[in-house]
Amino acid sequence: MILSDEHEETKEDILGTPSGRSGRHNSELFDSAQHTKGNSSSYGKASDHVTPFGKRTSKFVVQITVNNPPSAENEKNENKLENLDDVLRRVQPGRRCSLVVHGSRPEAGCRFVYDRIKDRFNALENRIRKHTAALVATGLYEEPTDPTVALPKSVFATGMICCDGEGHLNEKSILLQSSVQHSGGQRVRLDLSKLNQFSIFPGQVVGIEGCNPSGHCLIASKILDSIPVSAPTDRDLPPAKKQAQDEEFQLADSSHNLAELSMMVAAGPFTTTDNLLFEPLTELLAYARRKMPQLLILLGPFIDSEHPEIRKGMLDQSFDEIFHLEILRRLQDHVEYMGSAARVILVPSIRDAHHDFVFPQPALRHQVLMVLLVYGIRSLTNPGMFNANERGRTNELVKVGCCTVDVIEQLSGEMISRNPKDGSSRDRMTAIINHILSQHRHVVVIHLVGFYPSYPPAEGIPLDLSLAPEALEVSTIPDVLILPSDLASFVKVLSFGGTNEGEEQVKCICVNPGRLAKGEGGGHFVELNFHESPDKSSISVIRI
Repeated sequence: MILSDEHEETKEDILGTPSGRSGRHNSELFDSAQHTKGNSSSYGKASDHVTPFGKRTSKFVVQITVNNPPSAENEKNENKLENLDDVLRRVQPGRRCSLVVHGSRPEAGCRFVYDRIKDRFNALENRIRKHTAALVATGLYEEPTDPTVALPKSVFATGMICCDGEGHLNEKSILLQSSVQHSGGQRVRLDLSKLNQFSIFPGQVVGIEGCNPSGHCLIASKILDSIPVSAPTDRDLPPAKKQAQDEEFQLADSSHNLAELSMMVAAGPFTTTDNLLFEPLTELLAYARRKMPQLLILLGPFIDSEHPEIRKGMLDQSFDEIFHLEILRRLQDHVEYMGSAARVILVPSIRDAHHDFVFPQPALRHQVLMVLLVYGIRSLTNPGMFNANERGRTNELVKVGCCTVDVIEQLSGEMISRNPKDGSSRDRMTAIINHILSQHRHVVVIHLVGFYPSYPPAEGIPLDLSLAPEALEVSTIPDVLILPSDLASFVKVLSFGGTNEGEEQVKCICVNPGRLAKGEGGGHFVELNFHESPDKSSISVIRI
């Protein structure tokens, strides 16, 4: 609910359309909430109170743009100049996007926090072995040797980066833990002083070329933090078969480039810290009603466990009831207003007070949410991946991956790097995203790390590697990767592969939408129009 003078503006935007039924439905939905809460519109605030969020003067201001997206809502006269025909055309239902979700584990109601040391060891061992197999499969490297054995000549080894101690990683505390198969799982000190450039963090699996003259320290001459792609494997194919293979790839590429999708992305908290009115969410939905995206992606926390009112524990309703009244009812009203073309995706967070505190995290399982599937509202696991606008044989789709754990901030704090002396270096955020995503060969992706590559996990991350380790894997490079973070919002279009002749280049849009609410004020969200490929897509980071 928007209060005082803000209420009038929202009323004009939402109710001043041909669909008067939405306004009536909205009133009916929140009448029951008002009866429950008494005379106040939400917890601890009188209905005539104007909040700091409601007093802000700058609204829907574009902060970052990529590929010249359409102008934002801060063009104040846009709505006033519209005539009735413009409004009627605007509210016509668009094409409904299809959704195909990849994976459903962990399942709702699963047992968690039962992982054993054995489970964690096996998960880390499998990560090292997969990476080793991928490196050997390129044909550029032989089977790794034991890095803990004294050998004067140069050897090739693989293993996981570890820290010698409980503090932050530094160049003097780097250890390499090899697999059980090659070294019995032993660790050896790693010296990177001879390297001109590197970027590493605890839990990262790497390949190392170097020597160990003493048996106590592996002196690296080269570090492989990604899977190098070998030369094309079709040189020896007959000309006819090679031509048919090329035509198949071209057909797949041309059909994939037909993909189009309009979406809005916002990450919680969805209410300011001075109340539980959920004003930012209300204004976001009003903006979505004007822009009519095919897909609205909302990432938790929805009922933030770090909110001052939640932490006090003085509420007269359960967290599930607040989620139902303040979130689901607003979304139900939104999709009923928008019609059958509207789709909403919810992704939980480990900060959600009403949901399981575990990572990877099952989808939201609220009883009302099952009913809202009919309206086009569904929940994903955290992390989760899905295809949108998949069209069968034409392969027209947009691949989207998302994770609400702030892996960007965590890797930024744990990662150490050295830039080349000539001054050429990629920015830190690009390096972090490259660590998360995988290398590929043609259309086949080789898994490296995943949505959460760091180990041990940061304080406060309830990582359970026995629950569904496959849920953390990035099985394919998505077209759009959504990683909300407390760090500054950004949009980056990154390229993977294409360095060797005949190698396919894959591009990905990585988005940090920021937080919709920050303290007592508004935050940011993202408006994205995907058209054919990441290069041709328009993206805006907008301050609400």
